[in-house]
Amino acid sequence: MDEARARDVLAAAGVLPGAAREARLLALGENAVFAAGDLVVKVGRDAELLDRARRELDVAVWLAEAGVPAVRAAEPKALLVDGHPVTVWHRLPEAVRPAEPRDLAELLRVVHATPLPPFELPPRDLLSGVERWLRLAGDTIDPADAAYLRERRDGFAARAAALTPHLPPGPIHGDALPRNVHVGPDGPVLVDLETVSSDLREHDLVVMALSHDRYGLPDEAYDSFTRAYGWDVRAWEGCSVLRGARETASCAWVAQHAPGNPKALAEFERRVKSLRDGDESVRWYPF
Repeated sequence: MDEARARDVLAAAGVLPGAAREARLLALGENAVFAAGDLVVKVGRDAELLDRARRELDVAVWLAEAGVPAVRAAEPKALLVDGHPVTVWHRLPEAVRPAEPRDLAELLRVVHATPLPPFELPPRDLLSGVERWLRLAGDTIDPADAAYLRERRDGFAARAAALTPHLPPGPIHGDALPRNVHVGPDGPVLVDLETVSSDLREHDLVVMALSHDRYGLPDEAYDSFTRAYGWDVRAWEGCSVLRGARETASCAWVAQHAPGNPKALAEFERRVKSLRDGDESVRWYPF
């Protein structure tokens, strides 16, 4: 889904007060995210994401009722417009500063202490999107690389299922990165609730460990995260398993952008080669 297609869907949805062509594009990935006036609209890549969009709205209501600082839905139901899920959200005030790892840690402590909602949260299946992302990549990527990632997916899925957690399982954000925190005038709030799950809380902590090891997060920033949360997941023997699963998913996620985007293809190939070589020192770059 490119920007032009997303704007066509946005126009057809009729959920904004002004013209869709005037809405500001904030992000383009699994969702195209547009802002106009006091609203933000998310247009999903395809109909397969409809159930996830519906659950994200349920999660937003639950977090609001629990008093967790998070983005709030402006409309209670997801629409399906020309095969794309559409959800509408209240726009947050302008950020007063960039989110920092310690902001994320403090919010995770709140989420992790929140009782489960009255509806069922799914487990955090990091690897469930691998097949779809590889399918979207098509023959742009080397079939041998796709086969390698599928094999890794299956191996890490089995190993993750056998883990013994250090922390009690419960609600997690599922994609715990500072980019999913918005620091407004009233403080940090969580955004992007699509991956909220009920699973090992270590899932939320491994993300930042991987950010440190693969994406160049400075030692000081990572240390501020672990201090604010109160524990370093790298002390847990299962850390390498969840890290490996997330690395596998991250490679496949980039693959979906490879058709028509040479930079995405180059990043995908860099990541796969580093996994094949077992070289954990190779720097990965956000995409």
